[in-house]
Amino acid sequence: MSAIRLNSIVFSGKELVNMSDFAILYSFRRCPYAMRARLAILVSGVQVELREILLKDKPASMRQYSPKATVPVLITPEIQVVDESYDVMLWALGQSDPHNWLDADRKVVNELVAENDGSFKQALDRYKYADRYPEFPAEHYRAQGLEFLQKLEVRLITHRFLVSDSITLADMAIFPFIRQFAFVDKPWFDNSNLPQLHRWLDYLLATDLFTRVMTKYPVWQEDDAPVIFGGV
Repeated sequence: MSAIRLNSIVFSGKELVNMSDFAILYSFRRCPYAMRARLAILVSGVQVELREILLKDKPASMRQYSPKATVPVLITPEIQVVDESYDVMLWALGQSDPHNWLDADRKVVNELVAENDGSFKQALDRYKYADRYPEFPAEHYRAQGLEFLQKLEVRLITHRFLVSDSITLADMAIFPFIRQFAFVDKPWFDNSNLPQLHRWLDYLLATDLFTRVMTKYPVWQEDDAPVIFGGV
């Protein structure tokens, strides 16, 4: 996870022509993967052309760039495609990292993000959509996810944030997923014995950065004027 995956896109044997000075970001406001990509873009100060989509009606252009058709999809001005959210974060912070999010033990960060994106995300999906996984009740999947939350709780006893006393890439890559887990059953989460995680989550939810990242934009249409996202 330490290397950014860039793919050149070719149609009809000819590479697409660059049409913009800005990278293009296909996004969906409520998706935690797209959310963390936007967090890194916004904090970096990089500007991108934002294309807000509907997951039930994905534009053909996005599918052409990335056949797996999951958000986020970033197309750089050089027509390279970055279609993994963690890689979009690394791309943005590689341009500019004014708050030193990359100033952390990358091995530790990668391991935390891998667990978040793997076993925890699987438990989260089953907990949130338990009716689609009737083999077990929602509480079973919640207990699986709780194991990861308890690991984060232990880390937050030692440091204010997940890796250090400052926000790093680990916090902002994981935060949107913990937010989603918490709001599946907010009363249960609020009453859980995770005081440090509650503090951490409440702090990040209250930041101006998160408020700006969650600004609503109209769904993108092919002929729309560009919507520029990011910058100082």
